[in-house]
Amino acid sequence: MVRFGIAGTGRISDWVLKGAVMDPRFKAVAVCSRSEGSARVFISSHPEAFGHDAMIFTSIEEMAACPGIDAIYIGTPNATHLPYTVASLKGGKHVLCEKPLGQSEKEVGEMISAASSSGKVLMEAMISTLNPLFRTAREKMKELGPIRHYSSTFCQYSSKYEALKKGIVANSFNPRMGGGALPDIGIYTTYPLISLFGYPEEVHPDMVYVPSDCGDVNIQGNVSLKYPGMTASLTFSKAADSFASTEICGEKGNLLLDQIHIVRKVSFIPHGAPSSGRGSRPEPVTVVEGLPKDEYFYEFEEFINVIEDGRCGSDINSMEVSLLNARLMDHISRKQVNRL
Repeated sequence: MVRFGIAGTGRISDWVLKGAVMDPRFKAVAVCSRSEGSARVFISSHPEAFGHDAMIFTSIEEMAACPGIDAIYIGTPNATHLPYTVASLKGGKHVLCEKPLGQSEKEVGEMISAASSSGKVLMEAMISTLNPLFRTAREKMKELGPIRHYSSTFCQYSSKYEALKKGIVANSFNPRMGGGALPDIGIYTTYPLISLFGYPEEVHPDMVYVPSDCGDVNIQGNVSLKYPGMTASLTFSKAADSFASTEICGEKGNLLLDQIHIVRKVSFIPHGAPSSGRGSRPEPVTVVEGLPKDEYFYEFEEFINVIEDGRCGSDINSMEVSLLNARLMDHISRKQVNRL
């Protein structure tokens, strides 16, 4: 049994608890929020997770110092991830921190150093790569021959975008809080790319920003990347929807992942005979379909497995992947062009 404190009472914490409680080794024992009132409301809205004796904290340092807590899940705004993670690790707690782990490669490096000094587990809560269907796709890639191209799209019109156009900047857009299209949903295209292929040789970003009182707000972007013998393209937006699948293109066939943030279907299209575009297209074959459990279950399963096994960190959502992904996001965000 791993006793968890939950830092943050926003929507993401609501979502993750639905998956966390599916692991019988998970036990929620405390909540940290800016006010006792919001913490009490959060606890009462999740009777499946909390007992009647759940503890309430309004300070992350106080939560980290509590001996009745083994690990802390951090679901607070992006700008708080560094101080909350470091405080939790210094308090002797394992940390599962929501994505993005840090706002820069420098921040992620500081967090990794804190984890190393504490001897506790730190893992980025990226659901995509721990999804069992994604893991099946990773194995199936071996049958594709040399990989020549990877394309991934995640465009989802934000419920907060209309407010942004009126000058109201929500945390999910606010650059001062670590918001924007890239850290919020673009990371779902960058992180799996790094996990599968490592760091690219070249990165060519094209980002779109809108001005606000909080600074330039990133609303969408497109990135072209180059690897040895392979290219990649990433597209993300909070100002438009897209229903394009993620595609891994090999010389012997293609894999299609229906949606990169939560893969629910993987299909294989074998390489057809050359036909100059006149022949019939090969039909996709379903490799695997349907997610057995809630999408957030798998990150808690992996995190608890790492703790119980006595490992330093996850082999999948590793600190190396988190660091390289932060480096890539730094590179992408350096070129601020196409302001609306």
